[in-house]
Amino acid sequence: MEVSNHTVTEFILLGFTTDPVMQLVLFVVFLGVYSVTVVGNVTLIVLICNDSRLHTPMYFFIGNLSFLDFWYSSVYTPKIIVTCISEDKSISFAGCAAQFFFSGGLAYSECYLLAAMAYDRYMAISKPLLYSQTMSIRLCTFLVAASYLGGFLNLSVITKRTFSLNFCHDNVIDDFFCDLFPLVKLACGRRDGYQIILYYLLASNVITPVVFVLTSYLFIIATILRIRSTQDRLKAFSTCSSHLISVTLYYGSILYIYFHPRSSYSMSGDKIVSTFYTVVFPMLNPMIYSLRNKDVKEALKKLFK
Repeated sequence: MEVSNHTVTEFILLGFTTDPVMQLVLFVVFLGVYSVTVVGNVTLIVLICNDSRLHTPMYFFIGNLSFLDFWYSSVYTPKIIVTCISEDKSISFAGCAAQFFFSGGLAYSECYLLAAMAYDRYMAISKPLLYSQTMSIRLCTFLVAASYLGGFLNLSVITKRTFSLNFCHDNVIDDFFCDLFPLVKLACGRRDGYQIILYYLLASNVITPVVFVLTSYLFIIATILRIRSTQDRLKAFSTCSSHLISVTLYYGSILYIYFHPRSSYSMSGDKIVSTFYTVVFPMLNPMIYSLRNKDVKEALKKLFK
């Protein structure tokens, strides 16, 4: 689509399909997923705030993870729902930039937060006698604040560089949201310097937390293997199993999107993976951290009573 005066003032989000029946089905699906996401994450936040038994470092991090997931899903899903039932698939240039900034900032913040949670699990299992002293409320608050600050500062740089590119020809994004690679694909002109900065920031925001998490779990595994009792081993492993599931699902999908070879690039495949970490994963997190957790179940029963 040629844009008048060679200046893009809005983008067209193609979404998933142009079939009206499928669009209606997707509308119902995404509305249901978003409803469950909001209820699940808000409920978990309320439980952690209200029940004194959950006022521990682990649940402090889980509460902030639910807060991130709630806003992260809210950046994407309402726009997807509207796009499914509306003939207007456009999003303004400023709206696209805002969606890009907040979604990316929240995503990178979650990367750092999951790394901080890995450190918390390392201290709880490897150094239990020093856990309460080391993981003070001051340190936990600092780690959470640093996660937000690091995520949004880095995204401010990427957003500025991305939307300073010259979008002079096509404004159709073959995706359901304003993502990095579809936007760069639309840009014209030289992009060498931009790509160097881009991959550096992606490496620092994704690869660095992944390495930190892997290192933490190597120490955790080494500690668990030194435990003689099988029952104690299982108990130690269960304290970090939920976090390990979250890390695997979240980092796995992000690493696939941003680091798989461009020669094997498939827009339809990338849409499915992107849907998982932008829409489905925020819905799953409350279930991961509550269904197998005795303390959360007890807090939920108390809330209902």
